Amino acid sequence: MNRRGPLPGLRAGLLALACSAGLGLALSPAQASQPSAPPIELVTVPPSQQESGLEIYQRFRDGLAEPQCDAAATGPRWKKHFAHAPSQLVKSDDVLPLFGYVVDALREAHLPTEFALIPFVESGYKPGARNASGPAGLWQFIGITARNHGVPVRESYDGRLSPVDSTQAAVRYLKTLHGMFGGDWRLAVMAYNAGEYRVLQSMRRAGMNAQNARPAELPGLSSITYAYVEKLHALACIFEQADDRGEWLKRLDRPVPRLSAHALPRDAASLERWAEANGHDSALLKRLNPALGKGVPRLDKPVRILAPDSRGIVAASSPRLADAPVEAESGPDPSAAGIGAASASPPSRDTAVASASRRSHTVRAGESAWTIARRYGLRPQQLLSRNGLKSDAILRPGMVLALDESQP
Repeated sequence: MNRRGPLPGLRAGLLALACSAGLGLALSPAQASQPSAPPIELVTVPPSQQESGLEIYQRFRDGLAEPQCDAAATGPRWKKHFAHAPSQLVKSDDVLPLFGYVVDALREAHLPTEFALIPFVESGYKPGARNASGPAGLWQFIGITARNHGVPVRESYDGRLSPVDSTQAAVRYLKTLHGMFGGDWRLAVMAYNAGEYRVLQSMRRAGMNAQNARPAELPGLSSITYAYVEKLHALACIFEQADDRGEWLKRLDRPVPRLSAHALPRDAASLERWAEANGHDSALLKRLNPALGKGVPRLDKPVRILAPDSRGIVAASSPRLADAPVEAESGPDPSAAGIGAASASPPSRDTAVASASRRSHTVRAGESAWTIARRYGLRPQQLLSRNGLKSDAILRPGMVLALDESQP
């Protein structure tokens, strides 16, 4: 997507960021003093709409363009600057699923997941974040920048506060920059911050092109632009080398909602009613979709919201499952499955086959190794190893997985 000049909203946010001692959040005092959101009660989110936070983090790591950490990225300066970053990812019930949504959007666009760290330093992953100078939302766009990228900003609806609208615009623009600068994520981030024309002009002055450019040596750019690239790489490394890494990984390994975009029907009366009709927690949806704080607007296209993913869910009225008895199975006690096991439903007749020899499970759309393993009281690695699969294997609908160890 082409635009004129740099992103002034992002620059404004970064000026505030440069002066911050924490995660660099560009928030107004009103937003900064907001009470923390109440925890997500996962009993309201079916197991099939959940995933492990550890899976999200692994997808983030797998998508990094530069997974190796140098000494500068993990030095005392950045360790102090991002000291609270690892706990920020795990302590908030909303941040981790939002992070997963952005990571997946970037991976679907074949973009480096370093870009998923931009909302950390811009807004702290708060969809409703507002800066007194104008920027708003996860990506801290100002109004004119948002409109230039197809995000509606009106009195009745501010699309910058929509994690769906703003993330789509940001990913689309980052995709353009990533291609424009030869797939160099550092150049793309510098252009995202300072504007592509400034970066191109700097490259011409230095006699460089996208193939041989050395981002840290480009002349004439703001120190904030150079530091911004360093911040993203350092933040990725701080996550990977957290001081209490073992404990931190355990805290990540918990069920969180798996989020996706949903189009509201044009006749939807309110977000609360839509949530109730579709079995969602209305409080969670209100926090995730602050753009609908004034109600459902009437736009020229469907309003899209973020909600737990409903792929693979079979309606209660389905004749295939409704009132179908569930056969008892031998094997691990579901109560030993760990976090959230009490809310896991027993395997249904059409997905689990109980026999005297071995049990199996047929993968449905939206299921992951974590959700399946938890359902049967297994660890994800156990399930994968019993089926000869690697830890990064993708499970596809229709695959039949063995649940029990093969007998010698």
